[in-house]
Parts: sequence; structure tokens; C-alpha cells
Amino acid sequence: MPFSFKVNKTSDKARAGLLCTDHGEVRTPVFMPVGTQAAVKAATPENLENIGAQIILANTYHLVLRPGSDLIENLGGLHAFMSWNKPILTDSGGFQVLSLSDLRKITDEGITFRSHIDGSLYLFTPESAVEDQAKLGGDIIMSFDYCTGYPCDYDEAERAVDLTTRWAKRGIDVFGPRFERNGYERVLFGIVQGSTYPDLRDKSLNELLDIGFPGYAIGGLSVGEEHPQTWDLAEQVADRLPADRPRYLMGMGTPLDLVDGVSRGIDMFDCVMPTRNARNGTVFTKTGKLVLKNAVHTSDSAPIDEGCGCYTCRNFSRAYLRHLFQAGEMLGPTLATYHSLYYYCDLMRQIRHVIARDDFRKWREEFNTVYSTGADNNG
Repeated sequence: MPFSFKVNKTSDKARAGLLCTDHGEVRTPVFMPVGTQAAVKAATPENLENIGAQIILANTYHLVLRPGSDLIENLGGLHAFMSWNKPILTDSGGFQVLSLSDLRKITDEGITFRSHIDGSLYLFTPESAVEDQAKLGGDIIMSFDYCTGYPCDYDEAERAVDLTTRWAKRGIDVFGPRFERNGYERVLFGIVQGSTYPDLRDKSLNELLDIGFPGYAIGGLSVGEEHPQTWDLAEQVADRLPADRPRYLMGMGTPLDLVDGVSRGIDMFDCVMPTRNARNGTVFTKTGKLVLKNAVHTSDSAPIDEGCGCYTCRNFSRAYLRHLFQAGEMLGPTLATYHSLYYYCDLMRQIRHVIARDDFRKWREEFNTVYSTGADNNG
């Protein structure tokens, strides 16, 4: 099935669409669980299928360092390696290079850095990032970009935009925007940068549109800037992206973030938040976060979230889950992760449903009220 994307319904700016790849269809808006090292922490592939995950994300930086892209390709690519037969998106590794490696040097050629694992010296270039992702086997792969931190002065943000554009051109020249490898198609997305400067966001967007990609991501947000600024910039970019291409907001976020992003026309999201929080005993519910380790749940026979249809909520109490965390049992993070990922995927199902009914604005108001009010009352 060649890559395609179609918006089937809108409700204000919110979009419900269908993204097709050789490994299956993805109904959007969609949340992608993060499988950094070819595994979503505390979740089996079977769990992910039962939860309703449609597509997962894997991390190029980590997988190139260990076990290596050549090894993974020789073992059949990520789909075979991790026994996941649905679509996979691989990121380029640029963000991790900049955030995890203290010893790095950025030049026109690429980024030279030392591995956070053993100190080995590596060079990531826009060409190697695309080649490594092709070996890993992502259905959707990302251009190598320069993601700045926050705060970032104008000159550095402009340099990042210029490098991101040049690297995007070099990356797309390797195989083109769409190519076949090992029997199925891969597509390359561009990433809009520009830090918190609206004119640089426009510059980055215009340059990437001139190159031409099957899809576009908005990068470099939620890295420390004020929340209203995040959404002003995300909306600015989303409003100018082609209506017939998927729009991916990288690294976001809370349930409120997902709803806010959809309201601005975003189609794809990823974040470690539901899994990372769950492993530490905090889960997401329709009324906000709930901290399972709190003493108030010691003898609480209620499920995490009344009305939730996930395996955890149908079978286990808050008291039992608190006990698992107190006892250091691995089952605690596993069951908590199951619930939070189910909640995220179910939230996106609800959103697609209300967009189809052209009722997103009213639903969003009700959701925000329940979620924000309930968050103050959860134990």
C-alpha cells in the first residue's frame, strides 16, 4: 500500500484523516507510544495491539549506538526485530545528540559526539541519519535537524534553521522523499525549526516547503518556553502547512496538550510522558493525574478510572496497584503503563469520533473542564 494521507473530516481546525503505509493504516489524530530502544518500556507488542496503538516511534540515536543499524537490518529490520507488524516512525537522532552528549561539535558536515554509553566517537550527518533509518526500517523517517534548547539567542536559532534546511536537502538527496528498501516503501518528513522566533519559523517552513516532503513535523517546542508561546508558534506553523500532508508535533505531551494540538490542526503526537509517569506510579485519567503511591489509596477498592475499559481497570484496584509499587514488584509499572497508554489511545479515538460528528469544540470545552477540575481532587 503506497504512502498516502487524506483528511476525511474537519471540525473547526481539528482534522480526522487516514494515513496509509505498507505496514497498515493509521487513523489520525494519533498518539504514538515511544519505543526508544525498539521497546515501549513496560509494554509488550501484544499489549500495544490490545491497547489500540496504531504506530510507534523508535529512536535512531539509541539504536545506532546499540545494537547498531546494520545488525537490525540483517535481522529483518525493526518490524521483525521487535515483532511489531504495524507502522513505525523513526526519529533522526538530532535531538538526542544535542541533549544527551556533553561532548559534541556542530559543523556544516554534521554533529560529532561521544556516546553516552561508552564514550565512543560518532559522526551523525544528514546522509547517515537517513541511511541508518533506512536500515532500521521505519515506514516514516525524519530529516536530520538542529534542535536548539531554550533560551536560545536569535543568531543561534537562525544558524539552526540554516543548518536544518541544508541538512534536509542533503538528506532528501540520498534516496528521495519516497523510496523502497527491503520490499516496502519509506517516506521522509521535514522538520520545521526556528526556536521562539516567528520570523525564523516562517523562514524554516518556507525553505522546507520549497524542498517538498510527504509530511512535516514541528520540532524544537516544549523545551522550556512558556506554554502560550508553544501554542502560538505551533499554530502559526500548522496554519501554513499543506492541508494534504500529515502534521506532526514532536514531543507533546499531556492529555490537555493533545487536545490543544488537535484544535490547531495537528495530526500526529508522541511523548514519553504516559509511560515514564506510569513507571513511577502516576497515571492519567479522565479527571487528571492520579498518584498511585499516595497513602489515600491503601485500601481503595476502586479501579484507576471508573468507566475505563482497559485490562488494568477491569481487573485491579488502586489498593493492589499501590501495594505493587510499595513492594517494588515489576507488575506495578506494567499495569500502570497499560492503563495510561490505553487512556491516551482511547482519548484519540474519542477525538476522531467527535471530529466526525463536527462536535469537537463543544467536546473540548467539556473535556477541559472535567480534566482540569478533577485534577485538583485526585489523590
